[in-house]
Amino acid sequence: MQKEPMLEVTYKKLSEELEQLKTHERGIIAKIIDEARELGDLKENAEYHAAKDKQGLMEARIAELTDLVGRAQVVDPSSLAHNRISFGSTIELIDQTTDEEITYTIVGGQESNPSQGLISFQSPMAKALLGKEEGDEVSLTLPSGKKTYDIESVSYVDIKL
Repeated sequence: MQKEPMLEVTYKKLSEELEQLKTHERGIIAKIIDEARELGDLKENAEYHAAKDKQGLMEARIAELTDLVGRAQVVDPSSLAHNRISFGSTIELIDQTTDEEITYTIVGGQESNPSQGLISFQSPMAKALLGKEEGDEVSLTLPSGKKTYDIESVSYVDIKL
């Protein structure tokens, strides 16, 4: 079973959602199904079928959350040394061709949001960066072509989700 590194805030959020679905939402949907069943013929009962569909989606989400929470490995990036790029590191990169500066923070898959500079540790970019340090060079083949970056800095910055 592959561990899923994540921040404590994400672990709490997923655990709370799972608990809410199991203890509250399940009961509500079961009640809706029972009420719809009382309306008669199930073949032409739109309320019943809609509730059963919703129940199926909810049970799939419960299974997904149960798996994620079960594999969760809560990581406190502030406790890690960030002399080499690791989970929670914030990296400033300089594009060798354009001199454009970009900043990424490596997070778990559940926290990933590339438009905010949060990239999953499983992404090709993060995999190329992990273990590198300030002053290193990293080359990537991206959809836009091959790019080479200089690692300007590696640090820990409090992660805002």
